[in-house]
Amino acid sequence: MTITAGAPPPTHNTPVALVRGFLTGGVIGASLAALVVGTIIASVPLFVTGLVLPAAYGLFFFLAGVPRRAREAALAPRTALAVVESLEAVGGEATSDVAVRFDLTVAPDDVPAYRVAFTQDINLADLPDYRPGVVVVVQYPPERPWRVRIVKRPIPEWEERAAGAHLDSAPGPVMVSETPEGCAVGFALLLALLLAAAGVVLLFRADLFDEGLSARPGPFDTPSTSSSSSTMVSSASGMVALGPNQSFLGKGELRKAVGSLTKGTDARAVLTVVVQERLLSAVYAPTGSKAPTFDLDSLPYDRLPALVKEARGSLGVGSPQTWQVTVECLTGSLTIRVGVTSVEGTASLEADGDGKVVRRTPAR
Repeated sequence: MTITAGAPPPTHNTPVALVRGFLTGGVIGASLAALVVGTIIASVPLFVTGLVLPAAYGLFFFLAGVPRRAREAALAPRTALAVVESLEAVGGEATSDVAVRFDLTVAPDDVPAYRVAFTQDINLADLPDYRPGVVVVVQYPPERPWRVRIVKRPIPEWEERAAGAHLDSAPGPVMVSETPEGCAVGFALLLALLLAAAGVVLLFRADLFDEGLSARPGPFDTPSTSSSSSTMVSSASGMVALGPNQSFLGKGELRKAVGSLTKGTDARAVLTVVVQERLLSAVYAPTGSKAPTFDLDSLPYDRLPALVKEARGSLGVGSPQTWQVTVECLTGSLTIRVGVTSVEGTASLEADGDGKVVRRTPAR
């Protein structure tokens, strides 16, 4: 029996393939961008979204394919004759079975013959039975003709047909998978990937590029300040709080704050003074206390910003930073301590009552 080979099944892009390619590209782009952006801005929810999105997408397609797989499983596989065009061992030489890549011409009874390439494990002892030109019996799912498998022990009817058949080789390209996806699918995937990644970046651009960074004081910049502040004074303490985007490192801001604490009152003995970015607090000595005290007006206010600048810039502390100045005279002499803290560690320096540095402690 001779069967003349026909042309292989046509290949083309389909709307379903385009949509699947677009969705796949979007998921890849959004996931990668979410992982990168989430890492940069330290957003745990965004980072987790980047991990979960591909898993959810894979689960969606798995569930969407359940009806098709169930339908294919319910259909009996088709049986056809095929001729071996070529074969090549591609692995497994150390075992009794070897992976063999076959190139076959498959000749179904009701459709034109076509070429197909696939890999199947074959016992070493059976390899001579599959030399080029031999007609074999194969089976494949009706809707997926490229998933061909050689039937090693066919039923007698097909075994007799194979023994008496002669098949011509089918011309044309070898079918190795589902209908090849053309340039349109690849373009849709790339376009969706870029759009999704750009969308994530734009959505979190404020956190990424920190548009307000230019308004924040840098380690060596003198912050701009305004007159917006609040003052609270009691018999035990006094406090001055600045508004947003202000700092006590601004020129003259410390003296102005101290002036608001002492305005309209007699000079009062102070136990400690603590200065932070926008908060100054002073603890007054109780009446009759013999603890060492100092006068608020005696502090070297003009030196404090320079001390903070030196501590932030020369003691090995990275960014972001928080700083604090503590002034006290518990040892009998006025002591100014500047502490700076960041994720790299804590550093400090100590100065005397004139603002001269006497000790430095690098970050650790």
